[in-house]
Formats: sequence, structure tokens, C-alpha cells
Amino acid sequence: MTDSLILTIDFGTQSVRAAIFDKKGNTVCLYKKPYNPAYFSPKPGYAEQDPNYYFDCMCEVTNKLMNEHGDLMNRVVGMTITFFRDSIVILDKDNNVLRPAILWLDERRAEGKEKLPLFSRFLFNLVGMGPTIDLNRKRSMAVWLQENEPDLWAKADKFMMISTYINLKLLNKYVDSPAAQAGHVPIDFKKGQWYKSDKHLKGQIFGVPRRMLCKLVPVGEVMGTITKEAHEKTGLPEGLKVFSAGSDKSSETLGLGAMDGKTAAISYGTACSVEVTTKKYSDAEPFLPAYPAVIKGYYNLDVQVYRGYWMLNWFTKEFGKSESLEAAIQNKLALEILNQEMLDINPGCDGLVLQPYWGAGLRRPLAKGSIIGFSDTHTRIHLYRAIIEGIAYCLREGLELFEKKRLHHKIERIRISGGGSQSDAICQITADIFGLPVSRIQTYECSSLGVAISGFVAAKEFDNVEDAIKAMVHQSDEFLPNKENHRKYDYLFKHVYLKMYPQLKDPYKDIAEYNKLVAKNKFKD
Repeated sequence: MTDSLILTIDFGTQSVRAAIFDKKGNTVCLYKKPYNPAYFSPKPGYAEQDPNYYFDCMCEVTNKLMNEHGDLMNRVVGMTITFFRDSIVILDKDNNVLRPAILWLDERRAEGKEKLPLFSRFLFNLVGMGPTIDLNRKRSMAVWLQENEPDLWAKADKFMMISTYINLKLLNKYVDSPAAQAGHVPIDFKKGQWYKSDKHLKGQIFGVPRRMLCKLVPVGEVMGTITKEAHEKTGLPEGLKVFSAGSDKSSETLGLGAMDGKTAAISYGTACSVEVTTKKYSDAEPFLPAYPAVIKGYYNLDVQVYRGYWMLNWFTKEFGKSESLEAAIQNKLALEILNQEMLDINPGCDGLVLQPYWGAGLRRPLAKGSIIGFSDTHTRIHLYRAIIEGIAYCLREGLELFEKKRLHHKIERIRISGGGSQSDAICQITADIFGLPVSRIQTYECSSLGVAISGFVAAKEFDNVEDAIKAMVHQSDEFLPNKENHRKYDYLFKHVYLKMYPQLKDPYKDIAEYNKLVAKNKFKD
């Protein structure tokens, strides 16, 4: 039907959105509920939230949607859900939540007291992935819970993403999509299935028994329907089909129309990422997998800057007091003022270059944030711009890795989304650093649009994803690279940025060792 609609639920790190889209990509309606607070920090570096709080916030927006647009539901062909990644819930055998969810922002680490089997460690070290595997294991919340909350872990019957918990509440089924499992769980991303044995070489890393995991429903298939109990709480129609979709980053990439292998999708959010979609599965690097896309048969190559545009909020908090005061007076965001001020800084920040490892990634688990090139001419606004440029350098490095080792062809264009994409200045800097055209689309809600496209394709409202993108994704504006600025950035990228990590790798190891010694009080008399 040409007048068919799809209903979407989009859980972000800061808010949840319920929306209805039509087949032309128009947002028929959208209701948003910010979380307050987004998470709790019972200890420094922790990030937790009651998973039922997310469900309650969702109920608020779905009830508003139904109250004001319930008459549209006879045209709605189904519903899709997208959620932020790598955030964990555990339940007992009666489906009671045992503790607050541990979110992807959480920085706690397991000690890794229980080592992997000796032969497994030998194999990982043989291919040079020992440190990466060790970091993955220490980042596993299952391993952390086993070490730090063993009594609670003994009661655990189910281990899941928050998206799985929402599905359980809506459908009364313990199910989820393989494209929602990007995180520290034992999944074969190529097959979209859990590893069958707890002793599988890769599966054993995370310490999650197979018996605790949900059933995975292939992308595009019906996971279930809204139950009577869920209808009473959410207002959503009983019996409404819910299609298997996937994570927010994957949905964003589809929402940007970046599915042809020639278009890269950049997301400037709390975490920043660059993704390229292919039909052929390929690890981004050994043991760093491609993730299933929200369209069956496609995969997303993904490189992430863990503390991405979170760093801009960090800068504002630590160095942007005057802009924050001015923003309050002008009733605008401090970042808007900072983005305007950085236009007075030369491209390349007069030689100030930053590597944005405020939170280390899997490729470089020991890396720290670093800045070089300071002189007496540099100001705090130089630092602000250097953060933006440094994140773009990091994403360019990841994209060039894809081009060289996995794609074997050059990316031709970039589509951009996330909070940072609302700034023309940031879009232009991105175009200048990559040397590629950068464009935005008709909506800022790219993940909601993407999961809407996924739903329409699942409901057979389009013959294929290409037709869906053509009908629903519309470029709004484009930023072409300034050739002179690109030459400046290209020089700094090749001659400075790319040399920083190799030169600092050993000092990073020494810093990690120093921190271990401090934690163990080794410097005391």
C-alpha cells in the first residue's frame, strides 16, 4: 500500500523516541522523552540504570503517540525497535531484574583472575591479539560480575542486552536480533548465531554460558506481537507485529542511505563512529568483527571513537565556563557558541594535533589521549577545535584501514549524522579532513528513519533496500572539501597524526604499568 506506515521505537543514550514514518521518509509524528538522569554513577566511572526505567519512558511516549495519533494505526504494518549497544541486564529464573543495567559508557574492568585455557592464550598471542583479547575479557560484564558479585551471579538465569529485556516486556518472548548484539557476548556475527559451545575459542572470552542467552531471530523476521499486558501499559495495539531489526549505529547507517559500499556513514554522537556497509562479511581487523546490518545479508564495518563527542561536553565542563554562562543568557547551547568561536582558529590548529583516546578502543587497548604541538600562541579554543579535528583524523584512519584491507576500493562520499552533524562548521571540517563530499539528509533522527526503512523492507512494502532508500532518504545539503584546507590536513594527518601512536605505544604501556603499581600501593614506604 502506498499509504502504509511503520512505527519505530528508538532508544538512545540520552532519550527515547516513538515515531511513525511514511514510505516517503516523512516523519508523520515523533515523541521524545529525555532520561532524567541518563544514568547513575554509584562509583566513579560507573554507568547504571534501572532497565524498567527505559520501559517506563517508552510507555510515556507510546501512550502520547496513541492518544494523539491512534487513528493512524490501521495503516501501520508493524513496528521496529533500535537500541544503543553493549548494555547488560541479568534476570533470575522468574525474570526478576537482579541489579541495575550496566551501560556501554561504564568504565569498570574485571581483573581477569580466571585465565583462559593456556592453549587459547597461546593461539591469541601467536596472532598478536593477546592484549586485545585480554581487554575484551576485562571489559566483559559477565566476568566482572563473577569476580565482584558472585552471590548475585549464582542467581542469574538470563544474560541479555537491554533491547532483549524490552522485547521480553513487549512480546513475552526471550528473543532479540543478532544485529542488536554488538557487545561482549559469544556470537558468531557472520552466521548471526551464538557459538554452540562454551569452549569455542572466541566464545569463551566473555564468560557467558550459552544457556543464559536468548533466541536470535534473523533480521527482517517477526519476533512476536504486542501482548495484552504490554498493550495495557504502552497503549500499543495488541497483536501488532514487531520485526527483528538491530542497533542504533546500524540503523543510523541505513537511515543515511549508506548501503552501497561506496558511501561511508559517520555518526558524531556520544560515541563517534564510521561505518561502511558490505554484502560480504569481513572482520574489520582480526577478532574485530563486522556487525550484522539491520537489513538481512548486509554487514557493517565499524570503527568507533569510544568517548567521541562526549569530549566536547568534557571540554565545556572543564574549560567552557564563560560560554556556558553566555549560553544561559542567550538561551542556546554552549557548544553553539564554541563552534562559532573555533571559526577564528586556522585549519590544523596552528600545528596542535590531538589523538582522541580519552577512552581506549579495542584496536589500541593501552592508548591514552595525547596532544602535541603546543606553543604560547595556542588557546583553549585551539584545544576545542583540535578535539573535533582529532576525532575526524581517527575516523579517517579507520576508514582508510577498511579501504586498504577489506574493501579494496576508495570510498566516494560521506553521509553524516548525530549531534555534531547539526554544525555546518563541523561538517566542513569533516569534508576538508577526508577530502570527500559530506552531506546531511532530511532529518536529524537518522536511527529512527533507518529502523523505519528496515521495518518497511521486512513488511515487503519495498521490493529491496535500494528502492526503500531511494524513496525514503533525501539529501538536504552538501559540503565540498576546500582544497587548500585539505592539503593542510592531509600533511598533518600523514606526517604527524599517524606517527603519534607508534611513537607513544611504549610510553602508554609504561603508564598502564604505573597505574597498576599505584593501585597496589607499590610506591609507599
